[in-house]
Amino acid sequence: MEIREMDLEQVETRLNEVKDLLNVDGSDLNALETEIRALKDRKAEIKAEIEERKKEVEEVIDTGVEVRSFKETERKTDMEIRNSQEYINAYAEYIKTGDDRACRALLTENAAAGTVPVPELVENRVRTAWEREQIMALVRKSYLKGNLKVGFEISSDGAVIHTEGGDAIDPENLVLGVVNLVPQSIKKVIQISDEVYDMRGEEFLNYIYDELTYQIAKKAADTLIGKIVDSPATSTANAPAVPKVVAATIGLDTIAQAIALLSDEAQNPVIVMNKATWAAFKAVQYAAQYAVDPFEGLTVVFNNSLKSFAEASGATQPYAIVGDFDMGALANFPAGDDIQFKFDENTLKKQDLIEILGREYVALGVVAPNAFVKIAKA
Repeated sequence: MEIREMDLEQVETRLNEVKDLLNVDGSDLNALETEIRALKDRKAEIKAEIEERKKEVEEVIDTGVEVRSFKETERKTDMEIRNSQEYINAYAEYIKTGDDRACRALLTENAAAGTVPVPELVENRVRTAWEREQIMALVRKSYLKGNLKVGFEISSDGAVIHTEGGDAIDPENLVLGVVNLVPQSIKKVIQISDEVYDMRGEEFLNYIYDELTYQIAKKAADTLIGKIVDSPATSTANAPAVPKVVAATIGLDTIAQAIALLSDEAQNPVIVMNKATWAAFKAVQYAAQYAVDPFEGLTVVFNNSLKSFAEASGATQPYAIVGDFDMGALANFPAGDDIQFKFDENTLKKQDLIEILGREYVALGVVAPNAFVKIAKA
C-alpha cells in the first residue's frame, strides 16, 4: 500500500516496523530514513485532517449548519489539479517569478521539495515541439544523469560452423569503442513587452513555449547533423564510422550508393538534405524522362544547416546524409526535456522589454558505426 493511502493505524504500524529494520544488518538506511520521513509527513497530514474535522463538528454544534471541507466533497487527482485553470495560472506565475508556493499549495500530496509538476498543456507543447522538428522526432532519447558513455563495436569476428569432433574454434577478436556523450546547454533568448508579460495562465505559457521550444529543438537537430558531418570515415576508439559517397554530380543512383554502405542494423533510413539539393535531385529525375525515384522510396527530411549541392565545395562538405537516426544517434536529457526559463526584467526596462532565456541541457551524438552515410562532391 502506498503511504498516501494509509490511515493513522497503518502509519503507526509501519513506523514501528521500519524502526526495527534500522537495527538489522544490511538494511538500506537511506531508504528507511526516507520512508520514515514520508510516514511522519502522512501522520501529520492525518492529524491535521482530524483537527479540521473537529472544528467542522464544533461549527455544526454551534450553528446547526454542516460545513463540508474541499477534501471531503471532492478529492481530485494530481493530474486533474495540474489541468485546472487555477494551477495553470499558478504555474505561469512560478515561471515568471521562481516562487513555487502557490503551485505546491494546490497539490493533493505533501510536495515541499523536488520539481514542480508541469501542467499537461506544457508537457504536450514540449512534446509537440520535439515532434515538429522532424530529425529530433526520429532520434532515440534517454534521460540519464550526468555524462553518458555508450559502447559500440569497431570490429569483430563472425560466427563459424563447428563440426562435431573438429578442432576448437578460435576465440573472437572483438574491438570496442566508447562514445562519451557530454551534455551542453542549448539556449535561446527572446524579448517580450510588458503587455505580453502581463498575460496570465495558459495564454502566457502558450506564447513563451511556442517562441522558445521549437527553436531549441531545431538547434539540437542542427547540432546533431554537425556531429554526423564531423564523424570519421573509419571508426576510432571514441567515434563510430560514418562513411562517405563522393561523386562530381548528382546521379539517379547516388542515394542507392549511400544505402549500400549502411550497416545491416540501419533498417529505417531517411535522407537529410537542403531543400535546394532536393530540387537538384528532382531536376535529374525529370531529365531522365521516365518513371524513376532517385530517393529509392526513402523519406526526405529537410535541414538547411547542410549546404546545398550548389554551395557545397569538396569532399569535406557533404550536401546530404542517409541514415537511421533511431539506431545510430542518441539524445540524452539529464534534467528532462522540459525547457528551463530565466527572466531579466532590468536590463531593458527603459524600453519596456523583458528578456526571457530558455535553456535545454542535452547531449547529442552518433553511437553506432555505419548508421549514417555522407554524400559529397568529388
